Amino acid sequence: MRQQIKDILSLTLRSEIADDCSQRNCHNWDSLNHLNIVIALEETFDISFEPEEIAEMTDIDTIEFFILKKRQA
Repeated sequence: MRQQIKDILSLTLRSEIADDCSQRNCHNWDSLNHLNIVIALEETFDISFEPEEIAEMTDIDTIEFFILKKRQA
């Protein structure tokens, strides 16, 4: 799953993605691309995120956490 997340980030942000990629250290990760990332994640994993979750999804670890949480529900 982590590789799928990295692939989505790479495609959306058009750059190589390191394991520690976050909004702070990836210059292409702006608000518009954040929404594009969320949409791609929702489509890929067939889940929906709450607005509060979307706001917290600022790095790969947090994205992975919320996907796992949704899959367990």
